[in-house]
Amino acid sequence: MEQYQNAWQAVWRRIDESVARCGRNVNEIALLAVSKQFPPEAVRRLYALGQRRFGENYVQEARNKQQALADLTGLSWALTGPLQRNKAALAARIFDRIETVDTLALAERLSAARPADRLPLEVLIQVNISAEPQKSGVMPETAAALAGQIVRLPGLRWCGFMGIAAETDDVMEQRRQFALLRQCREQARAAGLPAEVLSMGMSADLDAAIAEGSTELRIGSALFGARLET
Repeated sequence: MEQYQNAWQAVWRRIDESVARCGRNVNEIALLAVSKQFPPEAVRRLYALGQRRFGENYVQEARNKQQALADLTGLSWALTGPLQRNKAALAARIFDRIETVDTLALAERLSAARPADRLPLEVLIQVNISAEPQKSGVMPETAAALAGQIVRLPGLRWCGFMGIAAETDDVMEQRRQFALLRQCREQARAAGLPAEVLSMGMSADLDAAIAEGSTELRIGSALFGARLET
């Protein structure tokens, strides 16, 4: 337990320090603990410390964890990895938020599959702010237009945008990319769309993300430790 408590405290200390430098309010920022490829017990440890929002990259892995953690109350699950269309129906049933919507067709599938007795499924539009061909997401110049289409779909609540910066130690380059996502939100708001969320910033670049207005940090390794990629 001490390992997780130390990591939890270190992450929040870093967030507090970054927020203070920017003159922001820490209450403006949510922490999403990205638990992909970590066992349910790791989620339990952070839950005991007060964490309630968790992110997963794979639909089936998330479902298995939810079943293993069914005794815990108040958990909220977000999908933070690419979503295949054939997994959309299941994703619409088991997640509270999908952060990686990048086409109208995918949003329509989620809309059609969201159970009527559930709250609307929160969705974010993923924007390819790094312009890397291997990354998912719409280009910044088309993001607001897609939002205008998704916001009308039943069973969904469009909340804002998500982006992943390129891996670089250049803080100014990190900030330049995050600023593109912030501009997407400004364009959406100018069009009368209720853009609230800017999901940007991970363990390596959260300071730059906070400086550019992040409202949600997706933190994995800084909380859980090194991940064994497969």
